[in-house]
Amino acid sequence: MPAPLYWDSKILLFKIETNYGVDAAPTAADNAILATNVKFQPMEGTDVSRNLELPYLGAQGTIPNELHAKISFDVELAPSGTPGVAPAWGPLLRACGVAQVVNAGTSVVYNPISTGHESGTMHLWIDSTRYVARGMRGTAKLELNAQGIGYLKFELTGLFVAPGELARPSPVNLTAFQKPQVATTANTPTFTIGGTAFVMRSFELDLKNQVEPRFLVGAEAILITQREDMIKTVVEAQPLSLFNPFVKALNQTTDAITLVHGTGAGRVSALSVPAAQMQRLQGLENAQKIKEWPLSLMPLPVVGNDQWTLTLT
Repeated sequence: MPAPLYWDSKILLFKIETNYGVDAAPTAADNAILATNVKFQPMEGTDVSRNLELPYLGAQGTIPNELHAKISFDVELAPSGTPGVAPAWGPLLRACGVAQVVNAGTSVVYNPISTGHESGTMHLWIDSTRYVARGMRGTAKLELNAQGIGYLKFELTGLFVAPGELARPSPVNLTAFQKPQVATTANTPTFTIGGTAFVMRSFELDLKNQVEPRFLVGAEAILITQREDMIKTVVEAQPLSLFNPFVKALNQTTDAITLVHGTGAGRVSALSVPAAQMQRLQGLENAQKIKEWPLSLMPLPVVGNDQWTLTLT
């Protein structure tokens, strides 16, 4: 009887591809990902029935088709620790239709792009079994909750490759991942909407990329065909004389949003949204007998591909 395979024994590697769908051969020394909450669907697709007319009753075999793999996991929102050095999770965000610009010694800047989407190759070991997916693209969320760790939550889709038993790489280098800072008043010094400072309970930027597995004769690919970024945040309510989300929604008002998380050189993540349209406020919330607003805002492009900018310094 073989020994059981342990779910928690994982090695996750990810590397940007030079050519779409060609295995980028990620290595444990340079491309390891420190992730949590991993969920994996190794063989998604459809099952095609032959629909045969037979002289007897019974099930028929099917043909697996449009095969692809899906994975979701969370990565801690922590920059590299050195200004102007890209974080180890940068390739994951790049595979979500996001450009990365490195300003040496100063900053790393991310913003959404409409064309030229990059793709990546994933190698995932769960115990001794290696799973591979090529041509991966996906979507992501940036989440920050008071008194909690900030996360980038990824959902990636890639072309299917049959898994196999393969020797695990060793050693696995995860030193590029820095320890995160929890969201507190001290560690998250700035959160404003339209220049108004708010007491914030939670914040989420959802890229909401539309990810399409496209399988045709002559071309098979995972494509990002649309995005509809959305922000959701829960804040302490304010007097309407200071900030009126109802009037802003009626008037289709756009406001700039600024969120700064992290302190110290190489540890700061600053999100800037220049024009976020207030959506209808569909409810009120009660937390510790304090009235809170669950706000939804839609980041809109100003000149294009500038709905939001994430700057690491």
